[in-house]
Amino acid sequence: MSVPDYMQCAEDHQTLLVVVQPVGLVPEESFFRIYKRISAVSQVNVRDSQRVLYIRYRHHYPPENNEWGDFQTHRKVVGLITITDCSSAKDWPQTFEKFHLQKEMYGSTLYDSRLFVFGLQGEIAEQPRTDVAFYPSYDECETVEKRIEDFIESLFIVLESKRLDRATDKSGDKIPLLCVPFEKKDFVGLDTDSRHYKKRCQGRMRKHVGDLCLQAGMLQDSLVHYHMAVELLRSVNDFLWLGAALEGLCSASVIYHYPGGTGGKVGSRRAQGGSLSAEAGNRHRPGALTSNGINADTSAEIGRAKNCLSPEDIIDKYKEAISYYGKYKNAGVIELEACVKAVRVLAIQKRSMEASEFLQNAVYINLRQLSEEEKIQRYSILSELYERIGFHRKSAFFKRIAAMQCAAPSIPEPGWRACYKLLLETLPGYSLSLDPKDFSKGTHRGWAAVQMRLLHELVYASRRMGNPALSVRHLSFLLQTMLDFLSDQEKKDVTQSLESYTAKCPGTMEFITLPDGLKLPPVPFTKLPIVRSVKLLNLPTSLRPHKMKSLLGQNVSTKSPFIYSPIIAHNRGEERTKKIDFQWVQGDVCEVQLMVYNPMPFELRVENMGLLTTGVEFESLPAALSLPAESGLYPVTLVGVPQTTGQITINGYHTSVFGVFSDCLLDNLPGVKTNGCTVEVIPALPRLQISTSLPRSAHTLQPSSGDEISTNVSVQLYNGETQQLIIKLENIGTEPLETLEVTSKTVNTKEKLYGDFLSWKLEDTLSQFPLRPGKIAIFTVNIKVKLDFSCQENLLQDLNDDGISVSGLPLSSPFRQVVKPRVEAKPVNPQESSKAGDFSHVKTLEAILNFKYSGGPGHVEGYYRNLSLGLHVEVEPSVFFTRVSTLPATSTRQCHLLLDVFNSTEHELTISARNNEDLILHAGECQRMAIQVDKFNFESFPESPADGTQFANEKQLEEERQQAKGLEINSKLDICWKIISFHKYFVEGVLNQLVLEHLQLAPLQWVCFKSKFNSVLLVLINLMTQRGPLLRSNGPSALSELII
Repeated sequence: MSVPDYMQCAEDHQTLLVVVQPVGLVPEESFFRIYKRISAVSQVNVRDSQRVLYIRYRHHYPPENNEWGDFQTHRKVVGLITITDCSSAKDWPQTFEKFHLQKEMYGSTLYDSRLFVFGLQGEIAEQPRTDVAFYPSYDECETVEKRIEDFIESLFIVLESKRLDRATDKSGDKIPLLCVPFEKKDFVGLDTDSRHYKKRCQGRMRKHVGDLCLQAGMLQDSLVHYHMAVELLRSVNDFLWLGAALEGLCSASVIYHYPGGTGGKVGSRRAQGGSLSAEAGNRHRPGALTSNGINADTSAEIGRAKNCLSPEDIIDKYKEAISYYGKYKNAGVIELEACVKAVRVLAIQKRSMEASEFLQNAVYINLRQLSEEEKIQRYSILSELYERIGFHRKSAFFKRIAAMQCAAPSIPEPGWRACYKLLLETLPGYSLSLDPKDFSKGTHRGWAAVQMRLLHELVYASRRMGNPALSVRHLSFLLQTMLDFLSDQEKKDVTQSLESYTAKCPGTMEFITLPDGLKLPPVPFTKLPIVRSVKLLNLPTSLRPHKMKSLLGQNVSTKSPFIYSPIIAHNRGEERTKKIDFQWVQGDVCEVQLMVYNPMPFELRVENMGLLTTGVEFESLPAALSLPAESGLYPVTLVGVPQTTGQITINGYHTSVFGVFSDCLLDNLPGVKTNGCTVEVIPALPRLQISTSLPRSAHTLQPSSGDEISTNVSVQLYNGETQQLIIKLENIGTEPLETLEVTSKTVNTKEKLYGDFLSWKLEDTLSQFPLRPGKIAIFTVNIKVKLDFSCQENLLQDLNDDGISVSGLPLSSPFRQVVKPRVEAKPVNPQESSKAGDFSHVKTLEAILNFKYSGGPGHVEGYYRNLSLGLHVEVEPSVFFTRVSTLPATSTRQCHLLLDVFNSTEHELTISARNNEDLILHAGECQRMAIQVDKFNFESFPESPADGTQFANEKQLEEERQQAKGLEINSKLDICWKIISFHKYFVEGVLNQLVLEHLQLAPLQWVCFKSKFNSVLLVLINLMTQRGPLLRSNGPSALSELII
């Protein structure tokens, strides 16, 4: 026997072998449809008996195996069923002849046979025959199962007669010697009358009768015969047949202990069909060794339990039987099948280590030169058995060998599809799954080197199958899951192969369905590049939306009457981890920052990288980036534009790397830090862009409030100068600009400002609203620089000590050099310098213009935007008033005001007053100018310039009165100056606050007026009362000259 049956199991010893084959040309589909119905009748209860016959069907059986039918009767073909397709009466004789030829192939062992004819109708079909059944078609054959049952009953009759014939003790007759095919030539010339020979014949016949009893459903009788055969054959050292008797004894004991079967699915079906339990099975198969062999024996259960082997003894007897088989080279198939049967029993007993010993023995059994198909079958069965005993990696090893055998070089047409299918079945044994999600959980399982080898084989097999999409999927999976185990050279080789494959068939995110229904999930490249953090970015400061204060409280939930609830607080805390506390705006570009790095040893090119979102229609703007080899964390900003309003969730990103398109979800990225994934998108708002007539400033304003300035401009002005700032307001958005509010705030300055630093008229600009997209509106701001024009106390002292005459002679050259250093010069001690009040000190003024604007759908919902313009003004000193005095005039109602004026600029300038000639001052020159003025009568001023109820206290009221008096003086004096070379006029300034406060402490209790420069007269009147050295010649009497 040369062809092993790897599907053998112990309970097959009780089955009758029936071969079902086609005769002539029969459609394969039709044949197997009938074969399936026939094989469903696998067990039949014998009529008028409690015994059950079990049938084993085969549609192909080697005739040489049939020659071993005397050695083990379950290998003998006892029944033949043929199926033919005959449509006309002319073909019937030829068809029937083929049926007889088919019977002759197994004629020596056949008990009975049947011919099923489909398609033949008429006179021939109407003739009653026992061995032939006629059916009009394959669909009209309802009685097939019934005819099979009748056919099995006829087999039982023959079987029972043979059993009775062999079991009856006929001492007068000579017992024939049963032989296996290779023994016949060895027994030629033996002494047939010797006692040894007779015992051999008796032992073999007892074993044969035991097989017949087991097939006939008489379990106890078979046990008795097997025990007798073992004793007889052991006495004559007939090891081959002794092994067969021991195996028969083991099979009968297995049937007793495991009525459900040991053959997996087949055994399970048998258990459901007939053998309900061990006791029930035993009751259904009673029988005593009587003359007729049919009558039941009440002592059957006792005898069966006595003769049956225990589960442990079954394995011992299997080992002994296999050791006997191993003595015969020609019994390799029998030995291999016995190992398989023992393993199946051990698998049920959960004795895996012993089962592995049997399998290891089966691996080394040397059979004849097997064909490639037989090798594939052998390795596949070994794999299946190792799987049953829990040796998964060993099972995968043999299945992989079977897969490689499918594509052996000796095969003319390698079966790459079968190879690929078997390789897929090996994956679980190597702890390998084709779902990349399984590799993102915890540590790596399995041997990475073996797994990579297997994945390479899958890639090669799929390519030879002509399925490039499969090759790309497996190679992508290899690169994604085994990246940490690949060497630098292997990474380069794999990526080069992947690029060559994707050039013909790009990788996608679609599931790939295999012919057997298995679906391969997509493989996103979450490691190319590796993402460590995802952060949703707020809009730039100038584009961030703000909610109007009047609408802020409308969204506060009032569902709970409690001030605080820990449950609500906990839920809000969880929500904060997902939802962002800022908003995006419909139609504006929004940004998400990813921190990524490249783990590859070469430059990584990532194309078509964009965001994956849900909840809001979102236009992702793909980006392309190139990451250097093994780069550190690298920031990448992905942008997109939300097209609708609502809640938008960032689910991940998509990329294209090496020709493979990937959708990488954040939920599948281990260790990724994020500040939240959900943000609210509000309705669209206009976008305002400003440009000015002034140059941009290198100084960046940093207000204490933390606001960010979008644009900074700078300008240099002399103290007292006024300049216009022209601002162009351009709507660069898609929504009309409907509302605009402008406010200003002076920041980062300790200087005292007089008058309005920034002033404007918004009505002219608002007349151009609503401002359509693309349109420009002009907004004008007046910058007025008015700081203190008086000199510091030390400067007054210096001027006095230097000997300035009353006639106003120019200052000497050394003095000019001392008091006027260059602007670039820096003081050694900044604190002392700030107190000194240097002439050349450039003062800085900074202010912020804030534009609050809105429009479009966002305006309807109560949102607006802020745009800030930073203004940096460097104020250079112009003129200083160093000394003030008065002289009486010809009229008692007038006087002469004497002012010492110092030009601190580097330019020639003129200074003038009302009804006076211009006084020319060179750079660094000081002269005295006389102004004839009318005396002021402040008693004519009202006690309050306005309704006193609008002021908070008397101090504010007094300040308003002083301001009104200062305006009066300013209008009378009208002092101004200009730089001749610039052709620009500059208005006058006022004294600094330090001098004013100093004057307020005068004993005469004169009050100072916070006025413009023209009010300097009254301020200095108070000064002269304290500064005796300045007006030593006149004294307090000069005061009365100015005031009636």
